Amino acid sequence: MLQFAEIAAAAARLKGVAHRTPVVTSRTLDALLGARVLMKAENLQRMGAFKFRGGYNSVNVLSAAERARGVVAFSSGNHAQAVALAAQLHGCRATIVMPQDAPALKLAATRGYGAEVIVYDRYKEDRAAIAQRLTEERGAALIPPYDHLPVMAGAGTAALELIEDAGPLDALIVCAGGGGFLSGCTVAARHLLPAIEVFGAEPERGNDMQLSLARGEIVSIDVPRTICDGQQTQAVGKHPFEVIKAHVKDVLTVPDPVVVEAMRFAFERLKLVLEPSGACALAALMQHRERFAGKRVGVTLSGGNVDIARFMALMSGAERVD
Repeated sequence: MLQFAEIAAAAARLKGVAHRTPVVTSRTLDALLGARVLMKAENLQRMGAFKFRGGYNSVNVLSAAERARGVVAFSSGNHAQAVALAAQLHGCRATIVMPQDAPALKLAATRGYGAEVIVYDRYKEDRAAIAQRLTEERGAALIPPYDHLPVMAGAGTAALELIEDAGPLDALIVCAGGGGFLSGCTVAARHLLPAIEVFGAEPERGNDMQLSLARGEIVSIDVPRTICDGQQTQAVGKHPFEVIKAHVKDVLTVPDPVVVEAMRFAFERLKLVLEPSGACALAALMQHRERFAGKRVGVTLSGGNVDIARFMALMSGAERVD
C-alpha cells in the first residue's frame, strides 16, 4: 500500500518544478452550502491539471538508462499531457495512447509537448493492451494513469499542500476516476489529520468506484457516457483500491447537470475555468451539502483543460446534458 514517505519524497522532487497552486475560498459558497469550503485550484497547475504531479514524479524516479529508452502512457487527456511535459523536461521520448474522441485541446497539447500520439477507439479497443505492446516493442517504461505508485504519490502532494496551507479539515472531497488522485490524497490527508473523512466524487453514470467500495471488491462497468471525460474509467486500479477500501469514507456520485452548475459557479463567482471532471468534487459538495453542514471541507478542483467552444456549449445549454 502507498505510504506517506513516498508522498513526502515526491513533494521534494516536485519542489520548484510544480506550481504550489492556491487555496481558493468564497464567502458566497460558504453561505450557500453552510460549510467552510477550501478549494485546491489544480486547474492552475502546469499543463492545467493535478496530473502533472504524478507524471513528473514517475519520469523523475526512472534511471537515466530507462529514460533514454523513452516512456509510454495511455490517457484520455490530462495524464497524457502530464507525461508528455514531464518527458520533455527530462529530455526523453514519450509515446501516448489516447482515445480518438479525446478533446481536441488535449490532443493538441500532448503533441505540442513533443509526444507521439497514437489514437484508438475507446469503445472497441483496449488502451492498456496497446500501450503494453508498445512498451515491449520499444523497450520503453510504462507509466499508467492511476494504478502506479509513483503516480499516486505525486498526486497525493496536492492534499499535502492543501492541508499545510489551509489548516485542519473535517473532510476532503477528491474527484475519482481510476483512483490515483483519491488514494494519494487519502494517504496524505489521513497521515496529517487522522480523524479526517475522505470522500471520492464521480459522475452518476460512471459509478464503478462507488459500487466497488460498497461490495469490497473491484467492479468493472462499461465505458460511461458522461460529460466528465477524465472520469470515463471502467474500474478502479488495484493499488488505489487498497487505500480506498481501507481509508475512504464514501464515494459520492453527481449527475452531469450538477457538474455544469459547479463549472458555472466557479467561472462566475471564483473566476476559475474548470473542465467537467475538474468540477466533479465541487459538484459533489453541492449535491450532498447536508452531509457537510458546519464543517471545514477541502475540495480538489482537479483540472481546467476544456476548449472554449465546449465550455460555451455547456454553459449556454447548446450541448445537451441529461
